[in-house]
Amino acid sequence: MSTAQSPVPAPWPALRAARHTVVPRRPVILLGRHGPVTVGSVAEAHLSALAAWPHWIGIDPGAVTLHFGGDIGAIDTHWATVNAQLRTQGLIVAWRDEPYGVWDDQEVSHATIERAASRFWGTLTLGAHCNGYVADALGRPTHLWVAQRSLDKPTDPGMLDNLIGGGVPLGQSPWEALQREAFEEAGLAPEEIAQATPGRVVALHCDIPEGLQREHLHVYDLRLPPGRTPQNQDGEVAWHQCWPVAEALAAAAEGRFTTDAALATLDFAVRHGVVAAHDPLAVALEALVAGAASAR
Repeated sequence: MSTAQSPVPAPWPALRAARHTVVPRRPVILLGRHGPVTVGSVAEAHLSALAAWPHWIGIDPGAVTLHFGGDIGAIDTHWATVNAQLRTQGLIVAWRDEPYGVWDDQEVSHATIERAASRFWGTLTLGAHCNGYVADALGRPTHLWVAQRSLDKPTDPGMLDNLIGGGVPLGQSPWEALQREAFEEAGLAPEEIAQATPGRVVALHCDIPEGLQREHLHVYDLRLPPGRTPQNQDGEVAWHQCWPVAEALAAAAEGRFTTDAALATLDFAVRHGVVAAHDPLAVALEALVAGAASAR
């Protein structure tokens, strides 16, 4: 993954947000079955709270080390105990009762924690977003399907989103998560979403109110025939509308899309030649690209 810093064209807040960090944090090292592995980071302001578990958590000037035991069952159990107390203290918010993997940079999981705790610990999370589009007779994209998130969503209510988007829970690949979300969010049948094609992985590393969002966003594309209208099934989408590609890009540039959705939309536009490779937008996005999206 490139770490080069590129000028960000104005306004495009998503490109700025993707690498915006100002909170001092300390690396978190997990001592697991295969030795030490760096799995995240924790805000220095929260180190005093972690001092309550000296038998499990070592706090040193250079790192926070988790001594939960070499057995993965013990790691998960002890970490869950700590997280439950941090939740009681208000340091972990928006609890979801959803297990997430503790991934390393190669997307190998070393433990399991509550989804909401991933932001406190700065652990890597995986996301899967799909751009639904309509093309002309030559296959050139003309329109993108845009969703508005429900006004009662706990995160980013009312913001614009891609056709499909969501986090990847433990036990699923980004591709598998996309298949599951396709019906819930857009009413797509398995044979329809199976036609999706992988794009790229966009890496985010940014401060958010809940902590640190460190995410690999796997981006996919799905060409829909004219007249095929998505239908939300789970109540988490207010509406779907089919917009000209230029209009969707303008909304993303204005900050009307969520950060993830704006980056997925831009990645689509670059890969399909709507935004030229030499355009400053494409150059800025390239600095965030971490590889190809999971194909299965």
